[in-house]
Amino acid sequence: MDWFPYFLQQLINGLTLGSVYGLIAIGYTMVYGIIGMVNFAHGDVYMIGAFQAMIMLLICGALGISWVPAILLLMLIVSVVLTAAYGWTVERIAYRPLRGSSRLAPLISAIGMSVLLENYVQLVQGPRPKPVEPLIRGGFQLMGGGADNSFVVQLGYMQIVIVMITIILMGAFAMAIGNTSLGRQQRACEQDMKMASLLGVNVDRTISLTFVLGAALAAVAGMMVTLYYGNNDFFMGFVAGIKAFTAAVLGGIGSLPGAMLGGILIGLIEAFWSAYFSAEYKDVAAFSILVLVLIFRPTGLLGRPEVEKV
Repeated sequence: MDWFPYFLQQLINGLTLGSVYGLIAIGYTMVYGIIGMVNFAHGDVYMIGAFQAMIMLLICGALGISWVPAILLLMLIVSVVLTAAYGWTVERIAYRPLRGSSRLAPLISAIGMSVLLENYVQLVQGPRPKPVEPLIRGGFQLMGGGADNSFVVQLGYMQIVIVMITIILMGAFAMAIGNTSLGRQQRACEQDMKMASLLGVNVDRTISLTFVLGAALAAVAGMMVTLYYGNNDFFMGFVAGIKAFTAAVLGGIGSLPGAMLGGILIGLIEAFWSAYFSAEYKDVAAFSILVLVLIFRPTGLLGRPEVEKV
């Protein structure tokens, strides 16, 4: 059983990373489920959420605020509100004017918005990575160490926070979409946007709120990454966005549980591949699994086949 401690540690690391990917992937899958478009600027919205959380953390330090719960609450409120405003702006500028056009035009517009946001943050914050002192330290030692100096398995407090917040948010969103008026309007727009409009659903408001909710989730993910890794840069949204989009497709784009499942799988694949093989090829492993899934199950693991409307 000498292999088990190392396996357990990578399992913990993979679940932590996968939880972050899953939160970002929900934004992709919600937008695609309603308007059938991929918001390629979503990863950069997540990056902006990370920077907003970092700036608020620095402001709290400058103001002498040292109580950790107050700092976390301020970081959460500020990053979610401001990042949600960015998500709303992306929808108004890059998507709403092109809603009646071909699918290629909004796609190109979203890519352009992604480049714009990256360069905007680079100009404002500078090109160098921004390190942040860890706010939540410590954790539990699950096994290892001792007289035999065996491999130590650690579960950090921040890892527990990330997984618990992900579970809570996933449950809350599933309940909201299944039981609230906004959720019913989102499902109606997903099935038939024109008919939903004829039945009194405000389609523009529903789509805008979907972008806002997706951006808010991305902000939470950005805040957790800032606290966990403590290093932000203007390019971090591109890589995380591609991974989260891959997770959404792997789980079945359009399915919220599928997005979370895909995120967890991508995180586990990266963690175990980096541990047992070469970390340089962890992205190759993740995308290879995606290719295999799409070959044998094109709708993803939990996706539903599209029904042609006539």
